[in-house]
Order: sequence, then structure tokens, then C-alpha cells
Amino acid sequence: MELDSTELTPVINRLKRAQGQLAAVTRMLEEGRDCKDIVTQLAAVSKALDRAGFAIIATGLEQCITRKDASMDKKDLEKLFLSLA
Repeated sequence: MELDSTELTPVINRLKRAQGQLAAVTRMLEEGRDCKDIVTQLAAVSKALDRAGFAIIATGLEQCITRKDASMDKKDLEKLFLSLA
């Protein structure tokens, strides 16, 4: 199933933000910053990635329902969803 990229603009923006956060985590580790600050930033990156993944799956589900996309069935979508759990 191919996703409509125009519907995913917020997801792309979220991933770019997460990429910046991850770079900040690497920099913090290299600088020897406080463990609590590093873990806080890492948790933010993880949450952003999870949300992006769920948004992608939600978009896919919506497209399957509205466009009757036969390339993905219920089991395939369930596997994708569970891969983020």
C-alpha cells in the first residue's frame, strides 16, 4: 500500500524534529551531560517515533477503508500495528 504523502506532512515534520532530538542526545552523550537530561531527551525521541508510526498506520487504515486497497488485509495491518507495541 502506498501512502499519500500530502496526508503525511505532519508525520514528516515530526520525524524531522525527532531526528534533531536524536542528534541532541548524541551530542549530550559526547559532552558528558547529566544522565537525567539525556534520558529525558531520549524518551522524547522515542515518543515522537511511536507517534509517527501510529499516525502512519492510522493513515494506512483510513486509506484501506476508503479506497478498498486490496494490497493489505486486516492481518497485515494488525501486524504493523503490533510491531510498534
